[in-house]
Amino acid sequence: MQLQPEKVKDFFDRLASTWDSTREPNYPVIERILDAAGITAGVTVLDAACGTGVLFPSCLRRGVRHLTGVDLSPEMIRIAGEKFTDPRLTLLTGDAEALPLPRYDRIILFNAFPHFPHPQRLIASLSGRLLPGGRLTIAHDRSRFAVNGHHEQEASEVSLGLSPAGTVAEWFAPHLTVDTAVDNDTCYIVSGAISARPDFA
Repeated sequence: MQLQPEKVKDFFDRLASTWDSTREPNYPVIERILDAAGITAGVTVLDAACGTGVLFPSCLRRGVRHLTGVDLSPEMIRIAGEKFTDPRLTLLTGDAEALPLPRYDRIILFNAFPHFPHPQRLIASLSGRLLPGGRLTIAHDRSRFAVNGHHEQEASEVSLGLSPAGTVAEWFAPHLTVDTAVDNDTCYIVSGAISARPDFA
């Protein structure tokens, strides 16, 4: 199936007004994800499909230097802008793969990977937007089976399904060194960093 970005945008625009009231984030798992993602004081972060900003409070509490939230849905970004006014935060509407963005220390894609039509190309694109030593993390605060079951019921036209973490780690491999691949009944995390080893090529 080929995802159509316009359909994805419309789908999330329709859900935006009730998004926060109908979904309960798993905050202990989110903290574990942010640990794996290297979200620490002083880093710059791209939340590449931020929705209404579920990760923003935790990232800002950790003392990030700057946080950019991008989402394909204008309604999601509008609501995020009403909720958060921190001067360290920038919000942008658009496709994180296509927008002319700067480079970041950390890029995180949370609860959104199945909604991108070209997952391997997306990984390559986001990896190319990392600063030296930077890290890309793809994560969900539920199991892969829970994500796929939910999408099959409610989002089948706007989801490719979530591939096993081992498969996604292989997609990371040409670009990043993967040091975290979790795919269990609690959460899903694939995280990799630009190697610190010097390149003598």
